[in-house]
Amino acid sequence: MPVVTVHEAKTNLSRLLVQVENGDEVVVARADKPVARLVPYAATGRRRRQLGRLAGRARIADENWAAEEIQTMFGA
Repeated sequence: MPVVTVHEAKTNLSRLLVQVENGDEVVVARADKPVARLVPYAATGRRRRQLGRLAGRARIADENWAAEEIQTMFGA
């Protein structure tokens, strides 16, 4: 894992990105102390939400909806 200074990273960013694309990791250091690590970007693989996925798994008791307060709040 190569270590480069901030100045070297700014000067050679394109070259460093090619290294990262090839699977290498690059550490950027300031005053000989590591401050950042360049690694290949990996998509999170998030899936789209599926509507109704939990349908039928939860129930709300009917007596909760019959309360007079709720009916008056909604003008029923």
